[in-house]
Amino acid sequence: MTAAILDGKALASQIRKELTEEVVDFIQNNGVMPALAAVLVGSDPASEVYVRSKRRDCEQVGITSQLHRLPEDASQDDLLDVIASLNTDEEVHGILVQLPLPSQIDTEYVLEVINPLKDVDAFHPENVGRLVQGRPRFLPCTPHGVVQILQRHDLPIAGQHVVIVGRSDIVGKPLSIMLAQRGVDATVTLCHSRTADLPAVTRSADILVVAIGRANFITAEMVKPGAVVIDVGINRTDAGLVGDVDYESVAQVAGHITPVPGGVGPLTRTMLLVNTLEAARRQETGVC
Repeated sequence: MTAAILDGKALASQIRKELTEEVVDFIQNNGVMPALAAVLVGSDPASEVYVRSKRRDCEQVGITSQLHRLPEDASQDDLLDVIASLNTDEEVHGILVQLPLPSQIDTEYVLEVINPLKDVDAFHPENVGRLVQGRPRFLPCTPHGVVQILQRHDLPIAGQHVVIVGRSDIVGKPLSIMLAQRGVDATVTLCHSRTADLPAVTRSADILVVAIGRANFITAEMVKPGAVVIDVGINRTDAGLVGDVDYESVAQVAGHITPVPGGVGPLTRTMLLVNTLEAARRQETGVC
């Protein structure tokens, strides 16, 4: 058996084409261009690449992008001043503070001061709470990308056992909530470093999602034959970018698999654009 490849790059391109039409319609009906403001503190190489990619994505779909740079030694107050200005700027609909932030800045506090109506990463406690309640304002970008991969490839979710390896606030926790919601109806197991007999748990998965940041951690003997394997990990190694899944071996066992790169990553960036347009719609229509 060789797994079918779930091409996130092609899917992201398709969604961006749909989004381009939606942006044109929004501008025609409202006379306003959706705008995303990114804030970058320092010059982390990975962050620089990611911000450039996001700006390029915005241009492709007709969303205005801004970049606000602060030096590596910027104080927390410096950053808070920028966020305060963007919070009240009616021409800015979405705010993205690029992570990680330097050690002198309290990341949790910074994310909490972003206007939740402009929190297109969906990290604000108010937006997390709405997600838990099943009435989200925005869906977190990477988990939403995972769901899009499953749904748009017509892979069944309802009644399936989904095992998520990794319990981060960015991927594992919100994804577990989204997949267990009424109407999606997966049975979800959320694993972590203290999960007993992890290989036995992962072998029980109909859908295995891996987001732990350890290169090639999941091997073929940890996967049920025919399972769907979604690899969220991106690890820089001497051999280049690799995921959390040992792709070559697992692809011989799984039924479907995402590559790295070209799997979940392009969907994460695309879902940020989806959220920016949704933020613009809500702000222009007064729907909170």
